[in-house]
Amino acid sequence: MKVTLLQTDILLNEPTANMLMAEKMIMDAEKSDLYVLPEMFATGFITIPFEGADADGKTLAWLKQMARKYDAAFACSVAVKEKDEEFYNRFYFVKPDGKVTKYDKRHLFSYGGEGKYYHQGEDCVTVEWCGVRFLLQICYDLRFPVFSRNNKEEHYDAAIYVANWPESRRKPWDILLRARAIENQCYVIAVNRVGDDNMCHYNGGSAIIDAYGNDVVTLEDNVHGTASAVLDMEVLQRFRKKFPVLNDADK
Repeated sequence: MKVTLLQTDILLNEPTANMLMAEKMIMDAEKSDLYVLPEMFATGFITIPFEGADADGKTLAWLKQMARKYDAAFACSVAVKEKDEEFYNRFYFVKPDGKVTKYDKRHLFSYGGEGKYYHQGEDCVTVEWCGVRFLLQICYDLRFPVFSRNNKEEHYDAAIYVANWPESRRKPWDILLRARAIENQCYVIAVNRVGDDNMCHYNGGSAIIDAYGNDVVTLEDNVHGTASAVLDMEVLQRFRKKFPVLNDADK
C-alpha cells in the first residue's frame, strides 16, 4: 500500500482556499492508495469553533469527491458542528465508494481550551483499507498510550496521527511517535502542519515510521509539501511472527 503525506501550511478559517491548495498538492504527488492531511486541515486549529466549524458537510463532501476522483482513501480531521451547537474534532477516513469511518477526538487539549466547546469522543476506532487495519488518532491522543494499545485480539497494522503540533513541543512529538510504533509493533503515519496561526509556529515533523522505530520517509521541517512511501505488510508480519510482542500485550 502506498501512502502520501500532505504537510500543509493551513490558512486560518479559510476552508475553500485550503481545499484548493490540498488538491493542487494531491495532483502533483505520487498516485497513492491513501492520502493523509493534518488535523483540522480546512481551518487550522480553532478552539472557538462557532464560525469556522463545518456545519453543512461541505468539507466531508469535498473529501468524498477527492476519494472518488483519485480512487483512494483520504484521512484527516475536521472541526464539525452538529445540531444544538455540538462541536467535534472529528477524524474522517473516507473511501472511494463514499463510505466514511469517523472518530471523535478522545483527548481534548484542555491546556489550549479545546475542551470548552468540543465534545469528547469515547470509542477507539479502527478501519480496514486495502487489507491494512488503521487506528485513527488526533494530535494530543499521542500522549496517552493506554488508549492506543495494540493487542492480538483487536489489532491494527498502522496508527495514523494527524496534528497541529507546535514547534515548541516538537521533541515529544518525535519521541512519542517512535515509541508508539515500537510498543505497538506497527507502522505510524504522522502528519503535522507547518506555518503559523495566531498562537503558534508549526514546523512539521511528518513521517512514516516502521515497527522498529526507523523512519521510512520524512518531510523536511518548515516545508509545505508531500512525501510518499509504501507500507510493506509482509515485512511487518514477518517481524511480528519472529518477535511476537503483541501476544503479551495488555487488553
